[in-house]
Amino acid sequence: MENGKLTYERTLVWDNLSEAEKKEVFAFAGAYRAFLSEVKTEREFIDRTVSMARARGFREPGGRRASDRVCLVNKNATVGLLVRGRRPFKDGFHLVAAHIDAPRLDLKPQPLVEDEGLALLKTHYYGGIKKYQWVTRSLSLHGVVALKNGECRKVTLGEAADEAVFTVTDLLPHLAKDQMERKMSEAVQAEALNLLIGSLPAEAKKADQKKAPGRVKEAILGRLRAKYGFTEEDFISADLQIVPAGPARDLGLDGSCILGYGQDDRICAYTALKAVLDLDEPEYTAVCLLFDREEIGSEGVGSAQSVFLRVFLAEASGLQGLELDRVCGRSYALSADVSAGLDPSYKDVSEPQNSPRLGYGTVMTKYTGWAGKYSASEASAEYVAYLRRLFEKHRVFWQTGELGKVDKGGGGTVAKYLARQNIETIDIGPALLSMHSPQEVSHKADLWSSYRSFLAFYRG
Repeated sequence: MENGKLTYERTLVWDNLSEAEKKEVFAFAGAYRAFLSEVKTEREFIDRTVSMARARGFREPGGRRASDRVCLVNKNATVGLLVRGRRPFKDGFHLVAAHIDAPRLDLKPQPLVEDEGLALLKTHYYGGIKKYQWVTRSLSLHGVVALKNGECRKVTLGEAADEAVFTVTDLLPHLAKDQMERKMSEAVQAEALNLLIGSLPAEAKKADQKKAPGRVKEAILGRLRAKYGFTEEDFISADLQIVPAGPARDLGLDGSCILGYGQDDRICAYTALKAVLDLDEPEYTAVCLLFDREEIGSEGVGSAQSVFLRVFLAEASGLQGLELDRVCGRSYALSADVSAGLDPSYKDVSEPQNSPRLGYGTVMTKYTGWAGKYSASEASAEYVAYLRRLFEKHRVFWQTGELGKVDKGGGGTVAKYLARQNIETIDIGPALLSMHSPQEVSHKADLWSSYRSFLAFYRG
């Protein structure tokens, strides 16, 4: 029998840190908060990743001599990084995979309309949102517009301190009787999520043109053309996203938490990226994959269901087919994704014994899914035991967790798509409050613990 305590209790991270470690937690969180404030789309995350990787000596595969540090971007939607280990690649690799997309509002292909003297952009929401959370808040516009000549224009509007923001309007309470009697999911209709972007008309060249319709729309198009050089037709070939404006902020009198947009799952993507960049020479080859499209079921070329995982591994190793299958069978993966923290204001949906708390370290989730573990990938007992030993060796603070009470709901991650490659996989990441909202809450000690868990996993 192993020596140790007979009972198990979660460990509050802060109570077990030295003064130097507490300063490290806050310094790490400060860098993350700045990153979160500046990176609000998948393309922005990939651009920053490539910049950081190149500064650390990562190169694209395919050169004359194999690089020990590899970075490859797939269709501006996915990025893979690899650090070769002391052991040969055929012995297996350690993979951390996260996703870099987040719930938001996307523009429709023909979004710009004028109605009652106001210019509006029509939207189609992306991912699982509560629509009522996106009205009457400051919003910004991020993305790219691809012109017919092949040129791609980057767009960022609503972030600079001297720049105007946008918003989605809502009914005043005095006229909202019918609206407030609807279910919360129906109170704000999807087709009412229209972004208000202006109201000044283009100059009327003749007196009889002052009452002509479309002058506000014309003025908006004129401003966009002057600033970015595109026309209304170019919206059709654009990827433009509406996200909360402004920076992430420290939360609480003690500054212990971070309030910001997109922490599901950029908190894991950032910590996984930092871990692989900070590696020297791990025992096993270390792989980091950052996927798109997870919030809508991992569909599409940038998703975890695409062939990019195998393409990246083949490019970096030269192995294909059965040889690569065998390597995958000797490998381990962490599906780096967030968990739902126990919220004292909404305890009724959580089972306290198995719900993670903020401040108690990163969360190891053996399985996800819903309704009897449907659509879940479940880690083996042996793999969980291996991680327990590894985290004890590296003094990583962690806890276990589930996504709420059984039959209350559920969810999934990219874990099952990694497991399809015969890679042992488990979900690990910090707990959040207000997940999928425009302003999610994370704990700085859990952020730091997640980084340390990925670093320990890579180092072995």
